[in-house]
Order: sequence, then structure tokens, then C-alpha cells
Amino acid sequence: MSPRPKKTRNCHCRFQGQAFKPSGIPMPELEKLTLYPDELEAVKLCDYDRLNQGEAGVRMGVSRGTVQRTLAAARKKIAEALSQGKALILAEIQSDMGE
Repeated sequence: MSPRPKKTRNCHCRFQGQAFKPSGIPMPELEKLTLYPDELEAVKLCDYDRLNQGEAGVRMGVSRGTVQRTLAAARKKIAEALSQGKALILAEIQSDMGE
């Protein structure tokens, strides 16, 4: 039995394909963490736009619980990248998402 297909999220991220890394260290020498578009969107809506998780879920087209899990994963990756000196790669939106 295969898992249910991932629901399409409404993401309006403009920085796909970019990376944030510590200065002075070449990219090939850094460990990389991937931040997916839905994770970036959840952080933007909840932390920057100051929406609650329910409101963010409505904007993203997913449940509040999905926003909560996505936000927790994103915050963990961001904290790890900042505290451990890792590169944070902003993934591009997959065109096959939701199929």
C-alpha cells in the first residue's frame, strides 16, 4: 500500500534555488541542509507575517496540524544551520508535487 499523495501547497516563495551559508567557507566544504518551499512559506507566514498556524494553513491550503509540523521541521533546520555553521539551501518547487 503506497502513501497518500502529498497535497499541493500554496507557496509564494521567491528565493528558490538560493543558498545561505557562513561567510569565508567555500560551499563544497559545508554540510548542506535543504529547506523546502512549504517550510519557507510556513516560517514566513507564522514568524514574519505573524499569522497564527490556522490562518497560515488557510493561506497554504493545508490543515493547521500540517503547518505545525512543517514549521517545526523548518525551525529545526534553520537553528541547526545557524548554530552549527551549515549551508541552508532553498529548494525549488517540484512540478510533480501533488500528482
